[in-house]
Order: sequence, then C-alpha cells, then structure tokens
Amino acid sequence: MRDTLVLNASFEPLSTVTLNRAVVLVLQDKAVVEQAHPELRMRGAAVDIPAPRVIRLCRYVRVPFRRNAPWSRRGVLVRDRYRCAYCGRRATTVDHVVPRSRGGGDTWLNTVASCAEDNHRKADRTPEQAGMPLLREPFEPTPADAMLLALAQDDYEALPDWLAQSAA
Repeated sequence: MRDTLVLNASFEPLSTVTLNRAVVLVLQDKAVVEQAHPELRMRGAAVDIPAPRVIRLCRYVRVPFRRNAPWSRRGVLVRDRYRCAYCGRRATTVDHVVPRSRGGGDTWLNTVASCAEDNHRKADRTPEQAGMPLLREPFEPTPADAMLLALAQDDYEALPDWLAQSAA
C-alpha cells in the first residue's frame, strides 16, 4: 500500500511510496519528514521515529514535464470521491457522458463516477436525452492533483492545509 507522499525539495508532489521506503529515505538522510502519522511510530534497536505521511527530498530531482494525468477508471472514481454524478450516492462504476457507441471516448472530460442504477438507467443516451442532469461537471486533474486526490481519498483531512488546498 502506498501511503506516503514524496515531495521534491521545492515542495511539489512527486510520487507516493510505501511506508517502509519512506522510512529508508529518511534514515539515509535523503528526505525529511514534513508530516507524520499522529499515533504510528517506527521502532528498531537504535531507532524510534514517527511514521512519515509526507516526506520532502533534501535534493531537488528534475522531473520531465507531464502535461496530463493518465486516465483510468479508478482515477475517475477518486476524482469524483466515489460519489455518483447524477444522484450523489456511492459510485461503483464509471459512466460515459457521451456514450462510446456515439463516439465518446475514455477521457477525463467524458467520464464521471456513477452508481450502477443510474448508469443502467441512463444507458446509451446523453444526460440531456435521459433527463439526468450532472450534479457537477467532469474536469481534468493535473498530475499533481490526481496524486494528491488518490493519496487523500480516505484521509483527506489528515493532509497539511497547504497540500489539501491544491487537491480540493
């Protein structure tokens, strides 16, 4: 499970890593802990440190520019916080706003999270044809926002305020 956010030296999100990998980076002095889990600690024979939730690398890592976050079904569900775009209940499927049979593709702007009932009821129609207006419009998250949303899907309030604002 990847549950530790890695920030570049410039505080931009880079990736998520396992808790064990984060501890190794901190112990090797390659990263510092920016935020720790409140009640978890990592203990060893000569080590007792708080379990890191967010770490920052000590040296800047140059990353190639990524313009778009890769689309995925899980990404759409996380982006919409597992809430149906039609009724607001818990979403379990992904619905195409413009159905694939009518030329709609697997893109961030054409897919929304949906409950199975609404997905079945809308069927092979647009929301206007089905009389099912969207509660919120789909959007394309930046790569950094997609990572923060995925990391914070269960524990959004636990992120530092300065990180949570960019993922909202």
